[in-house]
Amino acid sequence: MIHVQQKDYKGYRAYQYLEPGVDFKEFKLSKETGLFPAYTIPLTESQEERAKRLFEENVVISLHDHMFVAPENLNEFFEFRRWGRDSMGYEGLSQSGLDCVFDNLMNGTAMITSRAGWKWDDVLFDLGMRLCDIAHQDMVVLGLTTDDIRLAKKNKKIAFVPSLEASTMIENELDRLDILYGFGVRNMGIAYSEGNSLGCGLKEKSDGGLTEFGRQAVRRMNKLGIAIDISHSGDKTSLDTIETSDKPIFITHAGARALWESNRLKPDHIIQACAERGGVIGIEAAPHTTMTKNQPRHNLDSFMEHFEYCANLVGIDHVAFGPDVLFGDHVGIHRVFASALSIAAAHGKNNFEEVDYVEGIENPTEAFPNIVRWLITRGYSDGDIAKVIGGNIMRVLDEVWYDPKSMTVGKKDEKATV
Repeated sequence: MIHVQQKDYKGYRAYQYLEPGVDFKEFKLSKETGLFPAYTIPLTESQEERAKRLFEENVVISLHDHMFVAPENLNEFFEFRRWGRDSMGYEGLSQSGLDCVFDNLMNGTAMITSRAGWKWDDVLFDLGMRLCDIAHQDMVVLGLTTDDIRLAKKNKKIAFVPSLEASTMIENELDRLDILYGFGVRNMGIAYSEGNSLGCGLKEKSDGGLTEFGRQAVRRMNKLGIAIDISHSGDKTSLDTIETSDKPIFITHAGARALWESNRLKPDHIIQACAERGGVIGIEAAPHTTMTKNQPRHNLDSFMEHFEYCANLVGIDHVAFGPDVLFGDHVGIHRVFASALSIAAAHGKNNFEEVDYVEGIENPTEAFPNIVRWLITRGYSDGDIAKVIGGNIMRVLDEVWYDPKSMTVGKKDEKATV
């Protein structure tokens, strides 16, 4: 049995306040657990107790995930997305050990009105629909401040932080950032794979960096208290964002390009620049990303090799985890959306063995339990584990997010304790 803190889950299923087939079109969804063979790192009895204590005593945060449940029949995925009613996997989430998740909704697959995604109306539709569902249950609560996250932990709830992987939908309307903040968005990327009015994404062959509008947007996000993410941004755009921002920024879900040549991963100098300004990189596990030359088969060990490389490069205070996982056939979804999500551009030119699933870190239920167990078996201290599973993220948020009590942005030097 994997020991994680038990959550106040009462069996709620997404949209159960409505009648399927009458109020909305019903799709058969994937299983939240058991879709692929379970994988659990074995521990001794004393290590099991230690793992349980680590989950109970520390704030556990995923810096980047998608907590929706995919349809079982992936041929229906475009139709599923057209309805804009994605279902959160409450049961699986309740077993994940997480106290807080930066949920990135449907992002570029918000395709209600357009196959290209990223449209303003579609993003607001997805966001509002998800918030409506959350309002009808009580295990998941909105995480709009660091106090919200701490209180969720205390009350055996899970804080939900609305996040977006790009700012494409604001087009040239700076005030749309204020509107998104009003809807609860607390973390935003600059660009996805394709460039936009702010800057360039990783797919672009030529990266001119942040535009002047992009610089204005970064400064506005600083003023609002929106954390900034450069995971999918091009290298020059990433560096410009780090230099322009008055606050630390996140690389919410990436890895080290030094271990695997891919634009989807970050070179050393960008990881270092992020850390030098106080920022944090979250290591990701989306299929066929954090592989290494030593381990070209994507699994938990190759994922953790990226973690250790980054920790050695910039220090344990600047590394966390943003697994970028979901409930369903993630590899199959990538095949369906290969063009829309620029999957080929993210893989790079290395030869690799394609897997059906990422063993050990395939879904939100097994991700953090296995991460903690891996760290325990490798001899990491309680203090270092506490930092990388949430403490480092809380430190940045205390500085970046708007604090209504002090009428300022952030609370420097306050320790991120429960």
